[in-house]
Amino acid sequence: MASTALYLSGTSPIARSSPSSLTSSFPKEAAGWTKDKEAVYVAAVPLRAVPGPPQMILSTAYSLGHWKLQHFIVLVKSSHQVLVYDFQPKDPENIFAALAVISQRKLPGVILKREIRKVPRSRCWFVGFSKENSVEIANKFNQNWSTDLVVGINDCRHYTNGLVECLTGEENVLKSLKQTFS
Repeated sequence: MASTALYLSGTSPIARSSPSSLTSSFPKEAAGWTKDKEAVYVAAVPLRAVPGPPQMILSTAYSLGHWKLQHFIVLVKSSHQVLVYDFQPKDPENIFAALAVISQRKLPGVILKREIRKVPRSRCWFVGFSKENSVEIANKFNQNWSTDLVVGINDCRHYTNGLVECLTGEENVLKSLKQTFS
């Protein structure tokens, strides 16, 4: 979700890790890592809004680390690429999108998939390894995901939690991440 608010069980890698180890780029030293495994990460990025004061407020909130004003994405790193999976409003900088977010009305969402050069070094947490072929799992998950975005009901937090669970088996990843967020 890219226009508002935002969210691992006792057996998760995050729950066992110290916050400083959560920002490593690729956990080659992690137990059980092999070249054919795909590492799964969750990252927090700034929300987008209408240019001007709304965007300045969101940027400031992100800089200050306000948990609810983060946009969450899922990253999958294989030995040859890093893919980002993202669910957000179709037009996050549209004033009508902002009004729909404030009033918790449904607005058109879009699932984005793109490649980036490397895993971010900050506000990015390793959450585990994909159980199988992550691209196939993510594609199937995305086909079944409703793109009717409603903040607090079906937004980037729900998408991130759902996709991470499908990829790794880790339930409610953002709840555990919130405990380590600073």
